[in-house]
Amino acid sequence: MDTNARPAVRGGSTGTAADPVGTGRFGALSRGLRRRAARLAGAAGIAASALAAAFGLAGAGAAWAAYPEKPITLIVGYAAGGGSDFIVRSLAPFIEKELGGSTRVIVMNRPGAGGEIGFAAIADAAPDGYTIGLINSPNVVTIPIERQARFSLDRLDPLYNLVDDPGSFVVHKDSPYQTLADVAAFAKANPNSVTVGTTGIGSDDHLAMLMFQRLTQTKLTHVPFPGSADAHRALLGRHIQVTSMNIGESARAREGDPIRILGVMTEERSAQATDVPSFKDQGFDVKMASLRGLAAPVGLPPDIRAKLVDAIGKAVLHPEFQEIARKAYQPLRLLPPDQYAAELKTQEATFRAMWKETPWLK
Repeated sequence: MDTNARPAVRGGSTGTAADPVGTGRFGALSRGLRRRAARLAGAAGIAASALAAAFGLAGAGAAWAAYPEKPITLIVGYAAGGGSDFIVRSLAPFIEKELGGSTRVIVMNRPGAGGEIGFAAIADAAPDGYTIGLINSPNVVTIPIERQARFSLDRLDPLYNLVDDPGSFVVHKDSPYQTLADVAAFAKANPNSVTVGTTGIGSDDHLAMLMFQRLTQTKLTHVPFPGSADAHRALLGRHIQVTSMNIGESARAREGDPIRILGVMTEERSAQATDVPSFKDQGFDVKMASLRGLAAPVGLPPDIRAKLVDAIGKAVLHPEFQEIARKAYQPLRLLPPDQYAAELKTQEATFRAMWKETPWLK
């Protein structure tokens, strides 16, 4: 049983949206941008309906409007307040607008087991178009590799990728660690004394920590959390020393919280934080990122799948959504179904090979 599961909360343009848990600007910016998204998408939807009525087009679209006839549940496998939660709550009003009518998209957080609880809930749902969700790689790929999981990648139908968010190491502003080399030096002299928070075993955060550990020949202590917002709060409370989290999240968080980003896991500096050196700049060849995209259970009726993909594809191109993502440091990488599925298959082959050589559970 998922003791961390929360009741369904609205993330769309009708009704009252429940604000995810946040700390400082990490949460406040999310709330403001989501409200703006809801107002803009709602206004656009009203205008479109009025125009259709004026030209007598309502009847012509009746067959197309048969779906959806009830709210669509959008599952997020991580706690409220993190980057995964933020991106879907920001996008939901625009999906509602594109699906038309009185469409409602209800965001449900189902955190736990590194995302497995949420991913399984998506895979187990009826393939009728009324349950979709966010899947995060590498977690959605690595969990079935490392253990007997409650889902498999082939039971999920990738609809559209949204974000490709590189990793970063973050410390409290009062931390003695000024660079990655400082972390490595202290960890080498004090094995298992450096605590690193992540979003779970097999996550990009965890794998990045292990890569850094192997490169530096040190022993770090892994502390998994239900989501990045939980790990961030633990860092602010000085319960852990380092958080391994995505740069989109850490760049947004530092606008209001006392943190320092030590490095970003890219070949070159990230556009989300150009003042932060890459791991490679500092002599550590660690590259890791998380894809975040929408998926459905396998077996959707073709017409419903086509309508969903069309709505998502239009929603992500909406200038207002893209501006919200930019202001929130969300690095968009928009991949339609075939490209997204191919990317996940490539990752699966890569991580299976990695597991055979260096299993991350050992």
